Amino acid sequence: MVHRIAVVALDDFATLDLGIPGQVFWIAEDSEGRKLYEVVTCSPGGRPVRGSGGYTVVPDHDLSVLATADTVLVAGIHGGSPLVDGTIDGELREALRDAAGRSRMMSICTGAFVLAAAGLLDGRPATTHWRNAALFRSLYPKVLLDPDVLFIDDGDLLTSAGVAAGIDVCLHVVRRDHGSEVANRAARRCVTPPWREGGQAQFIERPLPEPGDAGTAPTRAWMLERLDQPLDLAAQARHARMSVRTFTRRFKEETGLSPARWLTLQRVERARHLLETTDLTVDQVAARSGFGTAVSLRQHLHATVGVAPLAYRHTFRNHAVAAL
Repeated sequence: MVHRIAVVALDDFATLDLGIPGQVFWIAEDSEGRKLYEVVTCSPGGRPVRGSGGYTVVPDHDLSVLATADTVLVAGIHGGSPLVDGTIDGELREALRDAAGRSRMMSICTGAFVLAAAGLLDGRPATTHWRNAALFRSLYPKVLLDPDVLFIDDGDLLTSAGVAAGIDVCLHVVRRDHGSEVANRAARRCVTPPWREGGQAQFIERPLPEPGDAGTAPTRAWMLERLDQPLDLAAQARHARMSVRTFTRRFKEETGLSPARWLTLQRVERARHLLETTDLTVDQVAARSGFGTAVSLRQHLHATVGVAPLAYRHTFRNHAVAAL
């Protein structure tokens, strides 16, 4: 059955935030090209809403469509009462609260302010754009805010940081619903990396490499082709033709992560893919993903997604097969 996602658009909406779900979920298909999601957009009263990019959108639906949604997603906003005094219109508040009892709830960027104003984030972990963290805490002190991550998946509630992190959380949902093959196909269509860990730090005021300096991208590509091999920091620096100190600094400037953390996450991603798409044993998956032993794989997988390899395979391979 096609999963319906209702996107809530409000005045002064963030233009990219509103477009992301329609793009990512719309292109998610099974192996035979069948659509897996339907995306509809609504606003209070079905009225036109004006975006920050200098244009107006006329949604096809009013808030009554939330009653038919499997997932409700609130796009970010750049103004309005949720960012001023922590309130929202009563009609919107009730529509969101009613939907929360039966639908998965999501927000991109400052859409979390809207969910918080509806009282849906009290006592729950959530995130938003790092620039708005202080304001968010002052308006919504009951929310367990973590502004240092890309997105937070709290089961029936998902919130993300700003702009591109909205792509990350939408691809994460596709992966959670249908497995890595479907999510990877959608990511390729979007010409974006298929996965960034939700707990990865937001890129906060990170300096760009100096113009003309050689970057670490070629070495990262080289590493991805050798995840099953020993890749110590010295070898990485040699490949990049940099000192270890310079390589480490530039790597973090470009990715937001240390080389060791980045490498671990890529190996976890390789292991997840193999668990979802092959019948390899856990020992074989550990070897091919570069963890060496099943014990090491279990430790890293549990630290990242909270489950052991066989439990992960049982859960996510079933999703992947169902989508094919």
